[in-house]
Amino acid sequence: MDEVFKALADPSRRRLLDRLNVRNGQTLRELCAGLDMARQSVSKHLAVLEGANVVTVVWRGREKLHYLNAAPINAIAERWIQQYDRGRVRVLADLTRALESESMDKPEFVYTTYINTTSEDLWRALTDPEFTSRYWGATFESDWTPGSEMSWTENGLKTSDPGQVVLEAEPYNRLSYTWHTFTPEFGEVNGMNAEVVAAMAEEPRSKVTFDISPHGKLVKLTVTHDGFEPESTVLAGITEGWPVILSSLKSLLETGEAL
Repeated sequence: MDEVFKALADPSRRRLLDRLNVRNGQTLRELCAGLDMARQSVSKHLAVLEGANVVTVVWRGREKLHYLNAAPINAIAERWIQQYDRGRVRVLADLTRALESESMDKPEFVYTTYINTTSEDLWRALTDPEFTSRYWGATFESDWTPGSEMSWTENGLKTSDPGQVVLEAEPYNRLSYTWHTFTPEFGEVNGMNAEVVAAMAEEPRSKVTFDISPHGKLVKLTVTHDGFEPESTVLAGITEGWPVILSSLKSLLETGEAL
């Protein structure tokens, strides 16, 4: 946490984070545009932010894209804000985002966290119903081979669809699958507004990818959820949901208890 505060203490680094907050997934060249800073200085600031896990890097071909990572900021909020009225805090944060937001060229979600576990146990936690039911509240049925269908069971409802499939499966390293099928029944059992569910069902199916890699005694997990259109209702929902799910996953693997 000390590294996070150190990274945020510099106004130039906060400015870079502000630019990523407006438009995530920028290259070094894009971040340098319009800044009164040398490219080398921007690169050094980004290295500090990446070292503090406030920025996550994703390679797309030869492009190195930078994403604002919510994990350490969320940890700070969980430590000091939870004793207050969190609902009121979220309302104010939502209002701020609504007033400041601009359309994104790359509407996607990237989240990185470091977990004191093994790659094998993390893979099991992502695929084994015994684990997913504890921190996610959902279970998946699949043989976890590319092209195979997967069914979701949540709150007693099992959902299957030909488009709900495994895309990539490299045990202990990478897992990718298409996202949930939104049906009226799914909305009912989860207490969701019928119009919101209908809007989600109209959107192109998105996909989520889990990248797992050793990081010293820890394991680095990067979750990339993409395939969204601008103003996506699904994107708005998963942006709120993933930090909660992944925080609970981390707690389960490190303490034996989900949040």
